[in-house]
Amino acid sequence: NQKIMASTLLSTSMRWALARKGKPITRLSVTAINGMRRSQGVAGSSVTTGFAFGRGQQRSYSTRGRFETIVPPTNLGFVVVPQQQAYVLERLGRYTSTLSAGWYILIPFIDKIAYVHSLKEQALVIDRQTAITRDNVTIIMDGILYVRITDPEKASYGVENVLEAVSQLAQTTMRSEIGKMTLDKTFEERDALNIALVKAINEASEEAWGLRCLRYEIRDIIPPDTVRESMDQQAEAVRRKRAQISESEGVLQSDINIAEGVKQAMELKAKGEATSILMKAEATAKAIKTLATAIEEEGGEKAISLRVAEQYVEAFGNLAKESTTLMLPHNAGDPGSMVAQAMAIYKNLNESEKKEE
Repeated sequence: NQKIMASTLLSTSMRWALARKGKPITRLSVTAINGMRRSQGVAGSSVTTGFAFGRGQQRSYSTRGRFETIVPPTNLGFVVVPQQQAYVLERLGRYTSTLSAGWYILIPFIDKIAYVHSLKEQALVIDRQTAITRDNVTIIMDGILYVRITDPEKASYGVENVLEAVSQLAQTTMRSEIGKMTLDKTFEERDALNIALVKAINEASEEAWGLRCLRYEIRDIIPPDTVRESMDQQAEAVRRKRAQISESEGVLQSDINIAEGVKQAMELKAKGEATSILMKAEATAKAIKTLATAIEEEGGEKAISLRVAEQYVEAFGNLAKESTTLMLPHNAGDPGSMVAQAMAIYKNLNESEKKEE
């Protein structure tokens, strides 16, 4: 204890001397003080560059575990707390108060700045770790944890190193949450997993350690190589299936379009034929009506006889063109007899129609 008090007085005296001469406390000065303390066999952390009158404040950091923490400055009776920092003050080894941003007058050797905390949001990198899913698949995961100290007193006395503790808590919580999900769900429900991790961490750390987890982001989820190959094969099979379905749907739509085109073509052809037949029938009926009117006029029978004789001669002339075998009546060379027969048939039809009327 005497060595510690002597070393503290020596370092304080050197700081006062340098401050009175208007010189800043440089790294060389701090190195000299630390060397003297080591030569005297004084244990503990090294002296840090605290407040120098008229020269502002320089901060020093020490590494506890994997995270840097701000080393508390030495109490020289006057201290300035930077913005977004909090100094935890002890008096005779007992917690007294938490100093926020501003300047304070303290009692040397009685008051001690035990802890310094940053009130800014901090990003903690969670190292890669293995976890086992509910379907017994081992995966490798890492992430980033965003935290902020809300109660410096609890962060100082609730746990030895609050950042290291919350990092370990995040790792164990991640393993626990991953064990409740299957491998496919870990990829599909990443947002839900992040929310569950934040909730579980806050339940354990906010009240006990004075630290609040703002959000957690999973960076990578790496499955084993065999699982990755099977996932690639499954994805390739799904893509092939979609391609085959798209191709079959295209062929189906093409066949439907072709059938619909054939159907419409047949309908249009049938409509065209029906229209043609109707037009031919109307034309034939009109022609017959006109012919009947002409027959009833004077000289109509002679005109019919002449027309029948012309058609007879024309038909008789075309017989030899269609076949080599001909069946002819015995009076084929007498067109007059054929015309007479046709006229006799015509008269008989007229007489039968008159009797029916």
